[in-house]
Amino acid sequence: MAYEEIKRGSDTVSFSDVVSKIDGRLGPDYGLDHVWIESEDLRAEKKKNRLENDLNPYMKNYSIKESIRMGFTEFGDFYYSRVSIEMSQSVHVTTYANKAKQIQDALDPITMSKLCCALGLAHLEAKRYKLAARMFLEVGQELTNHYMEVIAPQDVATYGGLCALASFERAELKP
Repeated sequence: MAYEEIKRGSDTVSFSDVVSKIDGRLGPDYGLDHVWIESEDLRAEKKKNRLENDLNPYMKNYSIKESIRMGFTEFGDFYYSRVSIEMSQSVHVTTYANKAKQIQDALDPITMSKLCCALGLAHLEAKRYKLAARMFLEVGQELTNHYMEVIAPQDVATYGGLCALASFERAELKP
């Protein structure tokens, strides 16, 4: 299942890892597909170059700040498939999400909730349950299904509740 699911995306590194873990045990249909890897890497490189070319004129002039912001947002989306959450690099998630949270005034509530989820997951991965609970408690109800690719809303509640029960003092649990 992992083989087929990863091949629907564009993460060639994870695909290679899954194929190496299968190690030929599932037959020739689950081997390393070099053609797919090369085509996905080429497609990603072309998209990256297009994004850079689109952004460069705006950066030179500093004239249209909204276009610059949108360009960087597109870059963020482009690199999302290899981001730190998916690579289990909780230190990077914590660093960059905390930096982003510092500009709360410029962020909408859904983005703030996504950052809290990312921080909660990073703290959970690092076994810092009290910090994870606090982050999950900060997630707003406006998140709904906007972050399903990372965490389901019911999981936010479950993880937050379990982390709070495991790490909060009795007085902290009372409303």
